Amino acid sequence: MTDAAELVTTAADHMVPTPNFDDLPRRFSNFATFGEALDYAAQGNRGMNFHDPRGNLARVYPFRELREDSLVMARRLIAHGIGKGDRIALVAETGPEFAALFCGTIYAGAWPVPLPLPTSFGGKESYIDQLAVQLQSSDPKVLFYPEEIAEMAGAAAARQGCEGITWQSFALTEPADAPLPVANGDDICYLQYSSGSTRFPHGVAVTHASLLNNLAGHGEGMELQQDDRCISWLPWYHDMGLVGCFLSIIANQISVDYIKTEDFARRPLAWLDMISRNPGNSISYSPTFGYDICARRISSQSHVADRFDLSRWRIAGNGADMIRPDVMQGFVNAFAEAGFKAQAFLPSYGLAEATLAVTLMPPGEGIRVELVEEERLSGTPRDLSRPARYRAIVNCGKAVKDMELAIRGENGAALPDHHIGKVWCRGPSVMVGYFRDPEATEACLVPSEDGKGAWLDTGDMGYMVDGYLFIVGRAKDMIIINGKNHWPQDIEWAVEQLPGFNHGDIAAFSVETENGEEAPAVLVHCRVSDPEARIELRNMIRDKVRSITGMNCVVELVPPRTLPRTSSGKLSRAKAKKMFLSGEIEPFQLAA
Repeated sequence: MTDAAELVTTAADHMVPTPNFDDLPRRFSNFATFGEALDYAAQGNRGMNFHDPRGNLARVYPFRELREDSLVMARRLIAHGIGKGDRIALVAETGPEFAALFCGTIYAGAWPVPLPLPTSFGGKESYIDQLAVQLQSSDPKVLFYPEEIAEMAGAAAARQGCEGITWQSFALTEPADAPLPVANGDDICYLQYSSGSTRFPHGVAVTHASLLNNLAGHGEGMELQQDDRCISWLPWYHDMGLVGCFLSIIANQISVDYIKTEDFARRPLAWLDMISRNPGNSISYSPTFGYDICARRISSQSHVADRFDLSRWRIAGNGADMIRPDVMQGFVNAFAEAGFKAQAFLPSYGLAEATLAVTLMPPGEGIRVELVEEERLSGTPRDLSRPARYRAIVNCGKAVKDMELAIRGENGAALPDHHIGKVWCRGPSVMVGYFRDPEATEACLVPSEDGKGAWLDTGDMGYMVDGYLFIVGRAKDMIIINGKNHWPQDIEWAVEQLPGFNHGDIAAFSVETENGEEAPAVLVHCRVSDPEARIELRNMIRDKVRSITGMNCVVELVPPRTLPRTSSGKLSRAKAKKMFLSGEIEPFQLAA
């Protein structure tokens, strides 16, 4: 009689994906360590499935096989002299090699440190610099990377004096015949770098207990069902991709289909093709821009129902940046014909310092918004001579398992519902601190008066209503001019309403003018080449920003793909400002 393991091997040989259903009873991440979670998942038939750029199945990787490879990797690391608590840096390419090395590092008692792949922004030297800074911060014994980027990754490793090894060559290392260390929940599981520029390059130290508690919150909060399957293009060096779509699918025993992030960027609709082919319920997350790209790409095509079937997309998660209801509505308009339901949207809020998830919208409630006066958002008195302006603020859901939320004023006092302040959270999945950075840790972890654990000051602004959290924006992005507060998102969204602009084409921040006063500045991707058309465009933008702020502003048109992004693809206003002021971003020269 053929057992379950043999069935999975046969399926893999014939390129049959791992199943949605499994006889293994599902456990919502109730394990003592992540290694224990993988041990359990390996007893079933579910697993990972890697796809090529067109979304075709290329590699079936059951959790059983992942565990076997990870244990071999752990013993190779031990043979290489890696001990408990050592940091192991890994360039996070979506594939079985990274997955086995990441999990193998955990089995070996060391701390994996996922680092980004090169992007199309910034070039070779910029990537080497980025890696070198993170290597300096995490102080790893080894940096592992794919052969394709050996020159760049090797240069970064050499600069920091750490060993650099391709995972192709490491696979030839003879594993040690040695016992693996015993982990406990308080041990550090991995080191995660937050994508935000305001705290870069602080590594978030996440324990096994913190991770597993947060992953239990995912399973329970999304009300996982037996037929659910995850589909993801999110990068594994960002917390939403690593924690939400890699570690969570193991700890909650879900099969998953992957397409690489760079392949999604070239062929975004391949993501929706993979969702359409899933015979069960689909769970798939994306920042706002992912939905925007798909809606724009399909707008020139017709008969979407002939290509896509999105009727079984149960949870269309949204997070990692400000959620824009207009973009979400555009996606619904584009794909309703293919069966997509608006109530599938599941807004969320989270950050690496809380492992990942802080809040999730209950499944089926969709996107709910409140219209809030801009003056209330900025905390400034309303100018009664001007008509009221409103911004749609998205409901980001309720706190996940064991998480507690509070909205605090400037003096740290708790604020009631409907009052905007800083978002604080506390719970078992909040980080123990930044790696080797007690000052930064002390700045955001606030001891509680009741002794129930430190509060994390997220640095984000928001308010609560009946247990639901509404995120307004990042406190450090606020533009304060003449004592009046302006959210850069309001300025950017206003400019995006002009014809010819996409989400992410505009960066707003404040600069000091020649007379020493602060003024709003707007950098805008420009795709027109005619000099007169550029001047007309600049004046149009200037008028639009003046209508929002009541002030003249600095408008600079810059070449497309100039504005910097964080590792998760979000616009980095702080870096854009720094690059603009240093001359790294060179605007087009226009006549006065």
